[in-house]
Amino acid sequence: MISDPHKLVESHTCPMSTCQAPAGSPCRTTSNKVAVKYHTARFQLVPALRSELHVATPAVRHPGSTWTALPVQRTAAPAVPMEIRLGYARVSSRTQEIQSQVDALEASGVHRLFQECISTRIRERPEMKAALAAAREYRSLGAKVTLVVHEMKRLGRGALELLKVAEELRDAEIELEFLTGPLAGKHDPAGHGAALFAFFAAMAESERDYIRDKTLEGQETARAKGKAIGGVPVSDDDMLATAVRLRDTEHLSLREIASRLVIRTGKKRGQHPSPATVMRMLREHDAQTAATPAEPVR
Repeated sequence: MISDPHKLVESHTCPMSTCQAPAGSPCRTTSNKVAVKYHTARFQLVPALRSELHVATPAVRHPGSTWTALPVQRTAAPAVPMEIRLGYARVSSRTQEIQSQVDALEASGVHRLFQECISTRIRERPEMKAALAAAREYRSLGAKVTLVVHEMKRLGRGALELLKVAEELRDAEIELEFLTGPLAGKHDPAGHGAALFAFFAAMAESERDYIRDKTLEGQETARAKGKAIGGVPVSDDDMLATAVRLRDTEHLSLREIASRLVIRTGKKRGQHPSPATVMRMLREHDAQTAATPAEPVR
């Protein structure tokens, strides 16, 4: 939870028609008392507080007392610097050294540094989460925020994970900067740096295709060696004939064909086969047909 959230909430006028407390004042009840907590519609105007269930009115506002509008506090200078640089460093194991990342980040002029020793296989990374929360908080105060990382792989191992982080940064309008590597430099998700986020998305799609192709390739190799894939067979001659007809005459997709087939025996009796099973069945049929010499025409 961020410190002094009421200051962030009270920077907005309450949009509730029954309240409409002006900026600088707490929310009020219908009986003109200071509300015990801020109205949801008001604190959700602060990006860093949108996931909160409620935000309590602090004691300094005297909840329950008679409500009166407070004077807006005006400051001569912004409460935070115009640009905040947050550094993030990570290693996967304690045998790896992290100091070189820390030194590089500090030399780049980061205002705050978040570091952790945690594997990319672990989805929840506390310090990364804290860095993004701090970045959103500074953005809600009007500061320009840049998340600085030594190199791309410190954000995540796979393209899917990188894409998730990139989308969070883009949604919060947080810039991303790499100190080294092929993508070294600053990337603004709202400007020309949007190409980086498109690059992450393309990487993610490419990674999904690669995993799928390698899986199918492995299955084909295993079958060529006589190894069973996917447990006991679920297809039969009638299912094969139906699949061939649906493909060749009705031109249906593998998913559509699978939805029209029903397994008749075994533990999966009554279920539909998977599209991968249908594809394998049709491939084996096509290969067998191609290998069988055509009968001479008489």
